[in-house]
Amino acid sequence: TTESITGMIQKRTGWKPGEDFHAAHCPERVLPGRILKELVDNDRIIGGINKTSAELTRDLYRTFVTGNIYLTDCKTAEMSKLVENASRDVNIAFANELSLICDRLGISVWDVIELSNKHPRVKILQPGPGVGGHCIAVDPWFIVDAAPEESRLIRMAREVNDSKPHAVVDKIKKRAEKFKSPVIGCLGLAYKNDVDDLRESPALDITRELINQKVGTVLACEPYVKEFTEFPLFPLDKVLAESDIIVLLVNHRQFYDIDRELLK
Repeated sequence: TTESITGMIQKRTGWKPGEDFHAAHCPERVLPGRILKELVDNDRIIGGINKTSAELTRDLYRTFVTGNIYLTDCKTAEMSKLVENASRDVNIAFANELSLICDRLGISVWDVIELSNKHPRVKILQPGPGVGGHCIAVDPWFIVDAAPEESRLIRMAREVNDSKPHAVVDKIKKRAEKFKSPVIGCLGLAYKNDVDDLRESPALDITRELINQKVGTVLACEPYVKEFTEFPLFPLDKVLAESDIIVLLVNHRQFYDIDRELLK
């Protein structure tokens, strides 16, 4: 936290926070692939250890930020960052849990979400194989750790999203039982579409688990990753031609135009 860092500086240097030096916490709000644009355009929160720290930091940020700038204290700024990611995690967990419920009831989750979202005040997200990346999959745990008794919903959302890769693996294993020696094509290993970031990736966890459990021969395709040593990567054409089961784990743009007739 900003408080602990400033305390460490004071202990090592004798400088007094807010007098001999100033400090502020400014949560990042950028999307991979659009970092420079969003660094400039997005609204920003600045939480200072005191009013002067916040104002000085605002003056610095105003030299390049065109969005609105909001001043607060450092602890509130830190919490706002965690809450932004926890909020997204909870909403994703609802969609992921809904997909499991619809599977159990034999209903298309995609139809349910599309029809439900026609309500003017409903906006359900799309389910996926889990949640990855170094923000949404991590930040909610800081809130849970700080207030475990009060953060039951946030904890449950994390548990739902962390369990989703196992549910996907189980679904693939049931399909694989139809084949003597199944070949399973896994499309995408990144934690989200059109990036090369593998951190906390549920797609990678699913592919790894299929290999470790020896469910079949696994052919993985990740067009954004050129060097990977854990297991082989294959071109899309080979995966489509040789696989008995195709698993779309990450919706990269390279997968948009796959020939549906070929899949049949």
